[in-house]
Amino acid sequence: MSRASTPPPLTAEDEQLLTRLRDLSLVDLDALLAGTSGDGYAQLLVTHAEDLEDALRSARARLSELAKTVAGPDPMTLLDAPFHLRAKDGGREAAERIGKRLAARAAAARALARMDDLIAALVPRLLEADRRRASLPR
Repeated sequence: MSRASTPPPLTAEDEQLLTRLRDLSLVDLDALLAGTSGDGYAQLLVTHAEDLEDALRSARARLSELAKTVAGPDPMTLLDAPFHLRAKDGGREAAERIGKRLAARAAAARALARMDDLIAALVPRLLEADRRRASLPR
């Protein structure tokens, strides 16, 4: 199976989400809030925390879709069939079908891993922002 027939690992929307997650991972909360106080501090903190939360919720939804692709039906069930069924049509059609399914699953697994890496860095940032938000006067 050639690389050209492998599906793209991420959609354009996935790339936008990854860019958003990467951008948020570059924000240092102390630097963001430096020089602010009072209502400006609270507003900036809340806005940043809500942005983190929204991005993580979007990522969570996409991760769920990707996980379904990875955990989907076993593409190798043909191995359970007798050899004469596997050899039907010279096995070309089955090999192509299995190859496409394995390539799609591998692409989804790579996308899942990329998102997981970014999310792992952002969750502690959200929790720190939440800790600071909880200490704001109500």
